[in-house]
Amino acid sequence: MGEVIGFVSLKGGVGKTTLAAAIASELANQHRKKVLLVDANYSAPNLGLHMDIIAPAVSVHDVLNGKRLSSAVHEKFGVDVVPGNFLFSRQFSPMKLRSKLSRARNVYDYIILDASPSLSDEVFSSLLASDRLFIVTTPDYPSLSCCMKTARIAKQRGKEISGIIVNRVIDRKFQVGLEEIQESTGIPVIAMIGEDKNVHRALIERMPVNLTRRNSSFSREIKKIGNTLAGKKERRSVLREVFFKNYSKDEVNRELLRQSFYQSIFKK
Repeated sequence: MGEVIGFVSLKGGVGKTTLAAAIASELANQHRKKVLLVDANYSAPNLGLHMDIIAPAVSVHDVLNGKRLSSAVHEKFGVDVVPGNFLFSRQFSPMKLRSKLSRARNVYDYIILDASPSLSDEVFSSLLASDRLFIVTTPDYPSLSCCMKTARIAKQRGKEISGIIVNRVIDRKFQVGLEEIQESTGIPVIAMIGEDKNVHRALIERMPVNLTRRNSSFSREIKKIGNTLAGKKERRSVLREVFFKNYSKDEVNRELLRQSFYQSIFKK
């Protein structure tokens, strides 16, 4: 049965959609997994802009209005995508998402949800539908406060956060560090991803950057996260082994998460 993974944040602009699209395409193309990527940001859906789906005839809104999930699937870059529709004007029920995904769990290895940053039924639909949740944040205090609130809301609904992805790091000397984020939230940080101009270029091209610029700093971090979710151990360079360079804290957290995925998914 497939794992439903929700990427959440109560603050916009942290790069949540970029990460969801990149990780979905990484799992599909580099690990040969069958992946469904769903735009669960119903009020401001822009996942399609990242995956070159501009004007979908059928969207997640139609699915939550009664249509079959399969009717809204668009295949892009090796990923099955259920995009949203900015122009949808009819009634729909966000809380139906979990039931709509129930059959898809038997078809896909991973179902990835790009959740809404809105504190409403929109984000709650992703919280309830997900087996695992990852908070995406930037390394600043306003985002950290939203991060803590997200974790608290998830816990109130019986959902634990599996990890935090810190995105858009520019200069660690002037931003909130990994240790402070972990201490404040009690949640392991699994990645610290630097700001990368290639991400902005990829959005113009409407294609995940990790598919076209594999050597970019962003793509290298996505590769690490993809390996973790696919249950594959990270390789350490020969130089690091020779000089006994210690594992960083995010490396340790990814390895623990990888083991958790292996136990819960790959031994089913």
